Amino acid sequence: MRDHPATPLPPLPAYDDAQRIARAEAFRAHMGARRTVRDYSDRPVPRAVVEQALLTAGGAPSGANHQPWFFAVIESPQARRRVRQAAEAEEREFYETKAPQEWLDALAPLGTDPDKAFLETAPILIAVFAQRRGGPRPGDKKKNYYVTESVGIATGLLIAALHDAGLATLTHTPAPMGFLSEICGRPSDEKPFLLLVAGHPAADATVPIAALDKKPLDQIAAWV
Repeated sequence: MRDHPATPLPPLPAYDDAQRIARAEAFRAHMGARRTVRDYSDRPVPRAVVEQALLTAGGAPSGANHQPWFFAVIESPQARRRVRQAAEAEEREFYETKAPQEWLDALAPLGTDPDKAFLETAPILIAVFAQRRGGPRPGDKKKNYYVTESVGIATGLLIAALHDAGLATLTHTPAPMGFLSEICGRPSDEKPFLLLVAGHPAADATVPIAALDKKPLDQIAAWV
């Protein structure tokens, strides 16, 4: 017997099995065309697109429904330049002194390097923060649960929503990322999770061949 207020589940679409299979295949093909892009046009994106994508992310499941995420959209040229300068400083140290050779060898086929010009060129930078404390209502200071898992799911939905709107994306995780807290004015009980870059790809954008090598179903799933 449930002792909490509840509301009826809205009806799901009444597809038959053939329709479900067709929709699943179509969605797989659509998302299968997603690529991580490092070459962007500066062509602007309507704010409404970003807002709707963020609302999609905000509807993700989360531990105790505490929704332990915050998305800071970095717009001003000054802030974007600061992000690039700080990120490139961390990346140079990573490539020159921090990264073991095995990691550098793994990255080599993707062609990554310390140059992060896309952080100034792409029209959308979204800093994703994970909140240690909070809750579903403004002013809540409760302990949050399954924070990393919850923020990861929300970020995945955000990427899918932006791709569905016809935009390219890139996940960037310089380490450490404390500079994002300073630039975005976020409190100390939030931890930078990642920086999401989005926008229209440049006309001459390319994708590393190595990035197209995805594992087949029998290597990523099993029926038990």
